[in-house]
Amino acid sequence: MKTLTRLLAPAALLFASLLPAGAAPIPLDAISGYMNGMRTAESKFTQVNADGTISTGTLYIKRPGRMRFEYDPPEQALVIAGGGAVGIFDPKSNGGPETYGLDRTPLKLILDDKMDLARANMVTDHREEGPSTVLRAQDPEHPEYGHIELVFTGGDGAPVELRQWVVTDEAGTQTTVILGDLKVGGQLGDSMFSLRRETQRRTGGN
Repeated sequence: MKTLTRLLAPAALLFASLLPAGAAPIPLDAISGYMNGMRTAESKFTQVNADGTISTGTLYIKRPGRMRFEYDPPEQALVIAGGGAVGIFDPKSNGGPETYGLDRTPLKLILDDKMDLARANMVTDHREEGPSTVLRAQDPEHPEYGHIELVFTGGDGAPVELRQWVVTDEAGTQTTVILGDLKVGGQLGDSMFSLRRETQRRTGGN
């Protein structure tokens, strides 16, 4: 899981000081409604790794169960979640990806078909932090897999928007992903999230 963490997950709320003050805490039902209404999304992102290194790229989400991290040059790594797995493609390898079960990563919580924040022991923290609302969630059945902190803005009549998340894996290592202008909606082809298709493309297979 260390490789997955390095590519996917601390930083403080880096953007918080740039946002207007006065945002009220967003109720859990409003957050659930926002997330469950998000079927596809696209955003530029900045990733802060546990060792302090920073990467940028473009993120694509297609719920349920699919996500794609395309990293900007000179980094050439690619991370795809799809088909119940997360695959990390090493640009130096012509083989298949290093894979992990999606259900063993906290990212599963935001890729589920329905986010049910009312489930017992799922939400472990829900607070206002400056102009943002911070929500910490875990898999109630497997808290040992780690947790995810989601950062939202909005509320009080303003649209809810996901701005950042921090993944803490089962080893306690953190990776932060800070989103740019999140564009919700639009068409994203299923092939973008196919580990098999990407493997075939890289290996020249059929």
